[in-house]
Amino acid sequence: MSADHEQHPLFMPLVFVGGLIFGFGLAFSHMAQPEIVLTFLQFADFGLLFVMFGAAVVTGITFFGVKLVRSDAPLTGTPYSRRLKTLDRNVVVGGGIFGVGWGLSGICPGAAYASLGIGNVIILYGIAGMFVGAYLQGYWRSALLESDSAATAAD
Repeated sequence: MSADHEQHPLFMPLVFVGGLIFGFGLAFSHMAQPEIVLTFLQFADFGLLFVMFGAAVVTGITFFGVKLVRSDAPLTGTPYSRRLKTLDRNVVVGGGIFGVGWGLSGICPGAAYASLGIGNVIILYGIAGMFVGAYLQGYWRSALLESDSAATAAD
């Protein structure tokens, strides 16, 4: 967000409410249960496809329809624009690690928090693993950037 746009006071409460609705939807559709997700990954139950399809339809309508009505976000004032990310080594490796973690735990990060809400406290091990992995990645990335800047300064 640029400095010339003031954030609306309802922005964070609405993000919180959106997260609650998302978590309720995951719990209601049973996608906050790792056992259900693992049956999908083992090609035994394709219910997750319907959940993802429904989410894709709502997202598609929102992303394309809202731009017809508004040119900027109502709560932040920032203009709508596409964020293009290049497909590089970091994206591929990060996506692979994310996918392996999802397959091993049977749940993605957003659904892990919703899983806590339905009483699955054992998922705290998975959430702790996500935090440790994110910390290690940040530490590794910082060390790489520092070594690159030190090598550039030495030249």
